[in-house]
Amino acid sequence: MPEGPVYLDCAATAPIDPRVLAETIRFMTEEFGNAGSRTHEFGRRARQAVERARDQVAAAAGCSRGEVIFTSGATESNNLAILGLAEHGRRTGRRHIVSTAIEHNAVLEPLALLARNGFDITLVAPTPGGWVEPAAIAAALRDQTLLVSVMHVNNETGVVQPLADIAAALGDHPAFLHVDAAQGFSLLGDDLRNGRIDLVSISGHKIHAPKGIGALIARRRGGTRPPLAPLMYGGGQEMGLRPGTLPVHLVVALGLASQLAASERTMRRQQCLAFRQRLVAELAPLWPQYNGDQSRCAPHIVNVSFPGVDAESAMAALRDVAAVSHGAACSSASGLCSHVLRAMGLEADRIDGALRISWCHMTPEPDFHRFRAAIGSLTRR
Repeated sequence: MPEGPVYLDCAATAPIDPRVLAETIRFMTEEFGNAGSRTHEFGRRARQAVERARDQVAAAAGCSRGEVIFTSGATESNNLAILGLAEHGRRTGRRHIVSTAIEHNAVLEPLALLARNGFDITLVAPTPGGWVEPAAIAAALRDQTLLVSVMHVNNETGVVQPLADIAAALGDHPAFLHVDAAQGFSLLGDDLRNGRIDLVSISGHKIHAPKGIGALIARRRGGTRPPLAPLMYGGGQEMGLRPGTLPVHLVVALGLASQLAASERTMRRQQCLAFRQRLVAELAPLWPQYNGDQSRCAPHIVNVSFPGVDAESAMAALRDVAAVSHGAACSSASGLCSHVLRAMGLEADRIDGALRISWCHMTPEPDFHRFRAAIGSLTRR
């Protein structure tokens, strides 16, 4: 058994792959040139490294290299995808956007900003199992719909949204389809290769790269890229959509992490599924209540409540055993309970007790005996 608590919060951030770390350090200390410098060899090598990383991300995402825009992470990518289309929406009179009630705040808050500025936002409710019906998305469409934004894997429950069916339901409607793929790109990236998905947000630190790097995939449809407007100005980098000196070491890290995710996807899924099966078996004596349709969940996230146990007490009891999250319960920062579990219609005590347990292919097993004992001590009070 490992010494100290086992990290079981990979949905918040995942550990860096040692191979990615080594390449990151090399480009910080040896190949430190500016990719925008065209007058010397250091700049040329930096530019080559950036374009190689662009090819690696494109290959993993199933797009062309010219459709990859490097950003600081999925939050910035979401903002660029959503707010970047606003000017086009105003110009064409298409001021309606469809999304879901279970999106990450990195989607919901930009949508709220647009709502305050004359856009009409429809948030489709999930089923009790935590997924959104494609028919409900299609029913919300209007002639004036500019964008449909649906996440790939819910960050709280791990429930995978039916992207292929949603894409098919949109059919020939001109609305752009955006997917926040922060949680699913590493293990379920094949879902994102659907050509009807116009915009895909990716986060490096969820796929074993460092924090501070991500990408927005902006696919061409009929040869035309989505009509995004930049949110920042000054430099013209990244096709004029994301100015600023590229952090070459982070871009290289994202490229390698994407390549590894694609080449090792089957192995990683198998290892995460094996961990999940062991976890479920070990927790069975505690009468767990799993939040979200378990037949639709990604391999690496479980959201669970234990009868009579609140999340804060559970995390305190598990402090020396495992690092878990209450990301699906109440936010300590805002004091507001999970909008995802509330949208699913769960009871208040089940929401208050919800724990998110998440892992990756590198995660060692915790001491399950101590895990059960910690939770069991709370149920007997």
